[in-house]
Amino acid sequence: MRDKLTRPSDRTLARGAPDRGSAGRLQPERHGALWFLAPFAVFALLGVLWSLASPVFSVPDENAHALKAIAQVRGQVIGYTVPEVRHIVVDLPDGYEYDAQMGCFANQPDTPASCGVELGDASGLDWFNTWVGAYNPLYYYLVGWPSLLFDGNEAVYAMRIASSLLGAALLAWAFLVASSGARSRWMPLGIAFAAAPMCMFLIGAVNPNGTEIAAAVAVWVGTLRLLETFRDAAERPSISRNQLWAGVTIASILLVTARALGPLWLVVVVALCLLASGWQPVRRMLSTAASYWWLGAIAAGGVFSIGWTLSGGSLSSQAEASDALLVGATFLRGFSHVVRITPDYVQQAIGYFGWLDTPLPLWTYWLFIAAFAVLVVLAFTMARRRSVVTLAVVTLAALLVPALVQGYSVHQTGIIWQGRYGLFLYLGITIVAAWVLSKDAPAIGFLAPRAAWIGSALLACYGLLAFGLVMVRYVIGAQSPLGQMLSDPRWQPPLGWPMLVGAYAVASLALVVLVGGASHLLARREHDLDASVATPVAVAEESARG
Repeated sequence: MRDKLTRPSDRTLARGAPDRGSAGRLQPERHGALWFLAPFAVFALLGVLWSLASPVFSVPDENAHALKAIAQVRGQVIGYTVPEVRHIVVDLPDGYEYDAQMGCFANQPDTPASCGVELGDASGLDWFNTWVGAYNPLYYYLVGWPSLLFDGNEAVYAMRIASSLLGAALLAWAFLVASSGARSRWMPLGIAFAAAPMCMFLIGAVNPNGTEIAAAVAVWVGTLRLLETFRDAAERPSISRNQLWAGVTIASILLVTARALGPLWLVVVVALCLLASGWQPVRRMLSTAASYWWLGAIAAGGVFSIGWTLSGGSLSSQAEASDALLVGATFLRGFSHVVRITPDYVQQAIGYFGWLDTPLPLWTYWLFIAAFAVLVVLAFTMARRRSVVTLAVVTLAALLVPALVQGYSVHQTGIIWQGRYGLFLYLGITIVAAWVLSKDAPAIGFLAPRAAWIGSALLACYGLLAFGLVMVRYVIGAQSPLGQMLSDPRWQPPLGWPMLVGAYAVASLALVVLVGGASHLLARREHDLDASVATPVAVAEESARG
């Protein structure tokens, strides 16, 4: 009889039901819409501000992606080949003529963006040879439709905003799901790294790399939470299993179709999540018949992606020696080269803007590194041994997967990897670190809200600095006196740079409030849950003594 009195019901633990004292607080299970809309607003604002601040085609390969999308939504899904013209050619409608002078500032950090012409200028050509012409079409439909409503540069900005909203929806869903676990007070800080400026720079551009990052974050978080539904009731999140399956399925399909290697990235992410969760929930998931409907949908997306890649020819063709370093080299040579320059890739992932022509001052990176180090070091030192091993494997994967992939393809492509390609793996480190701290380290749980406030403040300061410095680079040139920003700005983004920088400061403050406030509320929810569980235990013990 005592066991029944002292053991809280599975239903109470599964729902994370608070006691009466928390009835007025914002809980994910009671205010799910707000827990989605608040992060959506913050992520969307950050992404849209990067969309407006970056000159048209200042993001790597954006000209190729945007012009493919413009042609595709008008019916030209792949394009055609022209003798003696490298890459697939697409026709451009009136108002979208392209002049290579648009990219006059690329790789010229001292040249402001005022040197270029606009898309649709009379000097441009009505065709473009895009090296992404045969890429999977799904992303380009999702972001290309605004070009049917606008012309020229305005269309590119509109497509960027569409990409920002898509990425914000994925990240907001990940934030909601991350906060839904019975123990999740560290998770807001883990997700906050997806709001780092390099991620927002890519999400706010016409480039599938941004959607790949946001979709991968949703898959990381969604898969970990989904597997928890196959554990004991005490660990189940407040979001239903079908809702988790639906979100994971959509994010997985977006991930596998974003780029040619998307199916491989999904396998890597899911395999690491399975390792983190352990075999028991995996076995239960595979023994549940309903799981196969969702797994079948994900598999269909993967098969479509692989089939499109193999039949459409979007895998890289044989590069020439002048195209990239180490074309024709062996696996071992390519692998060792990437391992040696991994610190460069990490710097690129933290913040290396433009066409890899706009690094930040080295001292600014320490703001990001400090926030990252606090979270990861705490996870390595305070989590259980098995969780430490899991986090170590995730970290090694983030460092070695690029080397393995490049070693395999180096003979054909040369060294073409960039740090931004590995962002989906680097973010996995922060997500898994926050996940293991939430479930394995109750002794330092009181630190979670403080770490969330401080860590998000560091990220916000770093993001604002990055945004402002990139503005300087494009408005007056990297080496011009700062006073010229006010006295003689050479280029202005939509709304003007002062308005955008001010808005980014507000959005950065909102990020801090979102992350710190969410961690505080989740910590209070866990405290209330523990109190509601402890009450019947105390009553039972008192009765036993009486």
